[in-house]
Amino acid sequence: MVIMGALILVAITSFSVPEGLVKKSPADVLQTFRSAQHGRPAGLHSNNLLARAGDRAASQNAVHSNATLTAVPGIKVGHQTLAARPTGCTVILAEAGATAGVDVRGAAPATRETDLLNPVDIVQQIPAIVLSCGSAFGLDAAGGVMKYLEDKGIGFPFGGAHVPTVPGASLFDLPVGNPKIRPTADCGYEAARAATDEPVTEGSVGAGAGATIGKTAGLDRAMKAGIGSAALTLPSGLIVAALVAVNAAGDVIDPATGQVVAGVRTIDGQGFADARVLLRKAAPRNRSGGNTTLGVVATNARLDKTQATRVAQMAHDGFARAIAPVHTAVDGDLVFALATGSRTGEADVSHIGALAADVMAEAIVRAARQATGVAGFPALRDLRR
Repeated sequence: MVIMGALILVAITSFSVPEGLVKKSPADVLQTFRSAQHGRPAGLHSNNLLARAGDRAASQNAVHSNATLTAVPGIKVGHQTLAARPTGCTVILAEAGATAGVDVRGAAPATRETDLLNPVDIVQQIPAIVLSCGSAFGLDAAGGVMKYLEDKGIGFPFGGAHVPTVPGASLFDLPVGNPKIRPTADCGYEAARAATDEPVTEGSVGAGAGATIGKTAGLDRAMKAGIGSAALTLPSGLIVAALVAVNAAGDVIDPATGQVVAGVRTIDGQGFADARVLLRKAAPRNRSGGNTTLGVVATNARLDKTQATRVAQMAHDGFARAIAPVHTAVDGDLVFALATGSRTGEADVSHIGALAADVMAEAIVRAARQATGVAGFPALRDLRR
């Protein structure tokens, strides 16, 4: 009984104690708690205590149950999907500012403001990143995000205006639907306005709305992909997360098994031909440049721009594990890295980079598994199993 009482007392004192009990002894507080438990309030309401405990536990569980990019505090994600095509954009907000880096590996990128992320350049933190469909046309979406941020007073102040730095990248999805329908500044503004710190919606939405994969044998044997996200939270409190819009020429591979998750289909359309096998037989047919996988990794660690760039570089290992082939002459593959710095202390960049590669590979696999098919491009869920 003494042990039980001590445990209850510890539970009580872990919360803020009402003012009326500040001068009471531990025994009085314990008796008050017992009375309240038996329906006899005596100055301390057990229901309030238990509600606070429940709220705190629920908050902690919510953090751990969020295994997407928004598991990193301070990061929000919003999508805007133009269903008429489909196409769209995805906005990653870090409104309090985040240190950023970027690494471009593909030979056909469509980007904006990426030069400012070079460690030698002046910008130290950014408030947002935009991923869009629509090839170079889709870069217009960033203008809407700039307007959204300026309206909130975020950006470099000058002459009564605010100039936010908004890097972005676009993937080539014009073969899907009507190529005249593509993301504009309005799309970016709406995606920013929709941004939330709730778990990221995955699948064929936002910048993944027009994304396809498995094009090494031509578009007629390709499949639908989309947005995927994954996160790791370590016991130390370190969080590393990834979000990716997968629009690769290659297949998506499960690194755990080495098997094709989704990609170039067999001639009957119901199985996987495996791009790795096809490449050993003949040159690929896809030379359109209609590809590009766009990734973002984020961490709560404190990094400088050089370290963030290193993390972006290492995260590309996740591309190599989960996409085959990858970083081709017709891909514009890139990874942005964001560090919010809410977790203080020295950061182990090699550790964070290794984890970034892991979550990136997982996010790529999820992008294939969560996709929804459109006319001419079935998703994994559409194939006979």
